[in-house]
Amino acid sequence: MAKILVVDDERAIRNTLKEILEFEGYTVDLAEDGKQGVAKALTNEFDLIYSDVKMPELDGIDLLEAIHDKIKAPVVLISGHGNIETAVEAIKKGAWDFIEKPLDLNRLLVTTKNALDHQSLTAELGQTKEAFSTLKKKVNAKYQMIGESEGCARIRDIINKVAPTDARVLITGDNGTGKEIVARMLHEQSARKDKVMVEVNCAAIPSELIESELFGHMKGSFTGAVKDRAGKFEQADGGTLFLDEIGDMSLAAQTKVLRALQESEVTRVGSDKPIKVDVRVIAATNKDLRKEIEEGHFREDLYHRLNVIPIHVPSLDERKEDIPLLVEYFAKQVCDEQRIAVKTFDKEAVKALQNRTWKGNIRELRNVVERLIILSGSTITKEDVALFC
Repeated sequence: MAKILVVDDERAIRNTLKEILEFEGYTVDLAEDGKQGVAKALTNEFDLIYSDVKMPELDGIDLLEAIHDKIKAPVVLISGHGNIETAVEAIKKGAWDFIEKPLDLNRLLVTTKNALDHQSLTAELGQTKEAFSTLKKKVNAKYQMIGESEGCARIRDIINKVAPTDARVLITGDNGTGKEIVARMLHEQSARKDKVMVEVNCAAIPSELIESELFGHMKGSFTGAVKDRAGKFEQADGGTLFLDEIGDMSLAAQTKVLRALQESEVTRVGSDKPIKVDVRVIAATNKDLRKEIEEGHFREDLYHRLNVIPIHVPSLDERKEDIPLLVEYFAKQVCDEQRIAVKTFDKEAVKALQNRTWKGNIRELRNVVERLIILSGSTITKEDVALFC
């Protein structure tokens, strides 16, 4: 039950408030003057404090100033000499509410309930924010570039320089090299990090639906369009739009993306009304876009719009010196996910993994580590690598 402190130099009022509040089920402590009230407020945890304004030596306003930044409990000031100026001063100094004597019983109980409800909601909000922060840290921890190779160092250096800007970035590299991780790092180190990052896998969306997916549509604009729908550009407004596998986008969609980048606006399918958007675009592809341009599959003007800052992610075979760190990282990650004791790879097992060819890159290595963790003993050996890979 909530614990309330009552501070008043009049014994009769202290005792009356104690009797009323205890009858309602609250735990009540008393202080006979401002000094005693400050001492108790700072050495005990209260859910609510009632304090008289007019008291000798240390009045209610002084008490409020002494404890305001040091405790979480809301403070309600009470006074038999209430006026608008005093009430305004009390609220400015941080009082939760101000009520006048003689105290109205209903007003007292309503104020008590509201103050305690507010305190409870504030605590719950703090817990929710803390939980969200923890979750975000876990999500961000998933998107890390593990490795100390020259290629990784070069990419980190570019990210540190480019992330704070709104410059468009084109990330290239084979499948499974970690292009999405680079995009995530760019977003998380940008001024837009508190806004949404919207991802679109252009290769996974049928060409006839890509325009609707990116730019949205109006109700009735095509079969199945049963209501108005915002596209990915609108959803990412204020944040980052990550266009993965942009080399697989149709020419028609490329034309509209180019216009969106030029005009900073989009038009939904079935509408002629442009919508302004503020989006930072990061694109990625595993294709050679210059070759795609030569073959007529990709617009050269769009390429130059996207390729302001190029970042090439090397294949795992080009950075095999990073494999020991990656194996250690993935081993801990997999063991955490599987809720099992952490398993280790001996040096010969790691060396055997370094001697392999990794066509599937980091994604393939992660899968192999998971397989070995599940099928092998507490220490993975080169024999396990030979047997299960």
